[in-house]
Amino acid sequence: MTSTPEPVPQITDDRAGLALRALAEVTDPASVGELVEVTEPADGVRDLVFACRLPGYVGWRWTVSTAQPADDLPPTVLEVELLPGEGALVAPPWVPWAERLAEYRRTHPDDPEGPADESDEDDDDADDEDVLDDDADDALEIDGVEFEAAEDDDDADEDDADADDADDADADDADADDADEDDADADDADDDDADADDADEDDRTGAQDR
Repeated sequence: MTSTPEPVPQITDDRAGLALRALAEVTDPASVGELVEVTEPADGVRDLVFACRLPGYVGWRWTVSTAQPADDLPPTVLEVELLPGEGALVAPPWVPWAERLAEYRRTHPDDPEGPADESDEDDDDADDEDVLDDDADDALEIDGVEFEAAEDDDDADEDDADADDADDADADDADADDADEDDADADDADDDDADADDADEDDRTGAQDR
């Protein structure tokens, strides 16, 4: 005759419904497993612990803290947390840089310089951020207009104005040259008139002599 294994008793609690509603506000209900533990850390305070079904969170637990300050008042939710359980995969403890550097030098005696200083990396990151900020300033747009482009347009306008001024100056010089040529032509005409007058006077003098 074989014995039938006794069923594992399911943990129940009258605040389980309240806890599940609170969890539904912060996570997908499918990520919440069965109720695995109920503790009372203080009078009127009850923590309900549920299994976590999130991928990558093996051994973690959803914990909902509830409280009922008086028998004639309904229980309320104090806090909702996702906490690591026993054997859960967690990040390694933080180790100060000085200790990590000492450990590196102990295990790498042939490397006199050691790993790059984190402060230098921070300075490099800050320099990169400054460059990005400068680029962002250059490409800053307001209502679709780039400041850099607007400045280029102003420079182009100034260049056009300078070109126009140069053209005007060339035109003035050309007018002055034309005026000088007209004056020279007028002087030549005056000289021709003077020569003609001298010739007439010579003719008259010759006639009187005869």
